[in-house]
Amino acid sequence: MSVPLLDLTRQFLPLRDSILREVEEVVVSQQFILGGKVDAFEHAAAAAVGCGHAIGMSSGTDAWLAILMALGIGPGDAVITTPYTFFATVGCIYRVGAETAFVDIDPQTFNLDPKKLEHFLREDCRREASGELFTKRGNRVRAIVPVHLFGLCCEMDAIMALAKEFGLEVIEDAAQAIGADYPSTRGKLKAGAIADHAYFSFFPAKNLGAYGDAGMATCRTDAAAHQLRLMRNHGMEQRYYHHSVGGNFRIDALQAAILHVKLPFTDKWNAARRNNAALYQQKIDAAGLGEFLTLPATPFCGQVESHHIFHQYVLRAARRDELLAHLSAAGIGHGVYYPVPLHLQECFSYLGYHAGDFPESERASKETVALPIFPELRESEIDEVVGALSGFYRS
Repeated sequence: MSVPLLDLTRQFLPLRDSILREVEEVVVSQQFILGGKVDAFEHAAAAAVGCGHAIGMSSGTDAWLAILMALGIGPGDAVITTPYTFFATVGCIYRVGAETAFVDIDPQTFNLDPKKLEHFLREDCRREASGELFTKRGNRVRAIVPVHLFGLCCEMDAIMALAKEFGLEVIEDAAQAIGADYPSTRGKLKAGAIADHAYFSFFPAKNLGAYGDAGMATCRTDAAAHQLRLMRNHGMEQRYYHHSVGGNFRIDALQAAILHVKLPFTDKWNAARRNNAALYQQKIDAAGLGEFLTLPATPFCGQVESHHIFHQYVLRAARRDELLAHLSAAGIGHGVYYPVPLHLQECFSYLGYHAGDFPESERASKETVALPIFPELRESEIDEVVGALSGFYRS
């Protein structure tokens, strides 16, 4: 029996009538750009995340770009993030003309390692009497971008403390983490409401997915929200009067309407993913595969309910590339996120990084594989996946 990595039709069918009704309302209204559907989704999303404001954007990438533009980050600045993430995290930093300064990941969580971050800030940067921090390339460090990879929040308390000490912005890359909880010393917080700014992706394969491209920026203050709304609409408030240069980053009313229907189900779907992850652990342990596979870390389990939302179920696998061929032959859907860390991508070679500079990111790129984890996955399909794993390692 083949098992898909993702099957969106299973999620659509129970919501079909509600979604088509919303689509019809938008089409009948002929109001496709911003408007009431967008406003309604933004208010609901802000309440769900627990942030001050949610601003719908045309994609997660554009939401991140809008935040960079709103903060005035550009040439002469530097932004710190991890090389083990989706391309857009660094692509947008490049697009505004800032330097990307990489810090390696924690090998258990795949997230930005706070200890390595602290070492970078204290040992690899120059701090002037003014308190401003500069990279070796001479650019002023402006921000840290922790990536909540695969649906697990970073160690945000440690990162936020370092940012406060060094006077840096923190912008959460929450593209894969809608609904994830973090047990902060300030109490339970959700991804996207921990730092002053964050961004989400609603790419169709995400835990909350649109029917095309869509995204969202979040922020705490009215002033920040106002600036982001300007950025998404060509820097324009009154029509044809431009306060600054923005972009066309508006979310479509159709996508906002669809997302508004799906949003209330996000927690239920995330819980189903966690249940599937628990089944994987139970069945992989029972099959005696622990010596070959390292399952996803869950450091916050027992501290908060939505401790991981498993946007992807990513594990380390012995003889990974041979396993990929075996899974393909068995009809088991799988993926590799990400096969080339960003510091080794050709387009970022100008940054001067080399193989060996970030060993944990490089090791993760060679050892990890994602297995099916979507909410509607059946237990019999999980059995099929584990059977294929056993067939590879035990044959």
